Amino acid sequence: MVRASGLLTGVKDPVALKSIAVTLSINDFVAGVSATLNYENEEKDPLEAFFVFPMDEDSAVYSFEALVDGKKIVAELQDKYQAHKRYEEALSGGYQAYLLEEDKCSRDVFRCNVGNMQPGSKVALTLKYVQELPLEDDGALRYVLPAILNPRYHLSEQSVDSSLDLKTPIVPLEDLPYTLSMVATINSQLGIRTIQSNCPLSSIDYTGEDKTSAQVSLAEGHKFDRDVELLIFYRKVHSPSVAVEMGMPEREADSLMGAPSAMVSFYPDIPEVETATKCGEFVFLMDRSGSMKSPISGQNRSQLRIDAAKETLILLLKSLPMGCYFNIYGFGSTHEAFFPKSVQYTQETMEKAVEKVKLMQADLGGTEILTPLRKVFRQPPIPGHPLQVFVFTDGEVVETFNVIREVKFHSKRHR
Repeated sequence: MVRASGLLTGVKDPVALKSIAVTLSINDFVAGVSATLNYENEEKDPLEAFFVFPMDEDSAVYSFEALVDGKKIVAELQDKYQAHKRYEEALSGGYQAYLLEEDKCSRDVFRCNVGNMQPGSKVALTLKYVQELPLEDDGALRYVLPAILNPRYHLSEQSVDSSLDLKTPIVPLEDLPYTLSMVATINSQLGIRTIQSNCPLSSIDYTGEDKTSAQVSLAEGHKFDRDVELLIFYRKVHSPSVAVEMGMPEREADSLMGAPSAMVSFYPDIPEVETATKCGEFVFLMDRSGSMKSPISGQNRSQLRIDAAKETLILLLKSLPMGCYFNIYGFGSTHEAFFPKSVQYTQETMEKAVEKVKLMQADLGGTEILTPLRKVFRQPPIPGHPLQVFVFTDGEVVETFNVIREVKFHSKRHR
């Protein structure tokens, strides 16, 4: 199901969008975003509309304002039940009312019920939020402004309570009736090396010593046909930094908003170490006791335990690194090994083992794992190939405490 965002009517039709203005302030690794969206009711009848805005899960909305025909309405945080009650009362009285809440079916979508819009009414919605910006593998700080008119969300059919629903825009890109402006200010003592974007930018103005500040904006005439991405490369991204936010003077000094706060950012430069992917001796112990013939669950046609274990074992076998060593034991009242001792993993030995696994049956009686386990542990070690033991069993193991004692005794040397 294709879903989308913006200001929508009660029947899911988009309200005419006239312009979008975004002010972005990035301090080290945190972005403050102020987005103002201007709409107009071009219909001849009043509209009850709701506003849907997507954002990352690591974002937090702290301000929402609506300017309706010159009248300013500021949102305040309230108990959810009381907020819904007051909203319904305002609507029934014919007043404009607004209700911003997190969407029930998607944590990164916010929905705001906007009350009665009269014909010709103009609405400017300003949403302010903060978010922590992720770092890419190449060290770039990444900010994304979502194209809110594009179909972005694909929720399941079970999401019947979601507010999101929209058709793909049918207007040609060059005829879109709205404009987008975005100005970004970046500040960091780490120094700014360069700024990149997937959209055309105006010239970048650097200020401060060592390029610690910069201002950039989207090139004029940009059409909001895709998400706007900014990649900021700091010169000293691996240096620790501290950002301090002073408390709001109008709030109580010991409250959350009144007290100063600090954020320490540390992105260490850990050199890559070539891992010895070809090292290791992998031994698999497969339970072939009679209980492994039982189905996994009581449902009809449920898979047998032995078959589920064989599928997993084959997957692991095909995932081992070339050059390592491996062996497979089947155990019950007795035990059987595929090879007298662990063999080197090659295409040939892997294929031979897979064919043997496919023929394994739950035909060895009880669940006596201690004897084969001791045999595995007491085999001469292979130099440079530490031992790792994997056990497949449905439980009811004989001599439980002795098995635990044996594993504990060897835990310093084997995994």
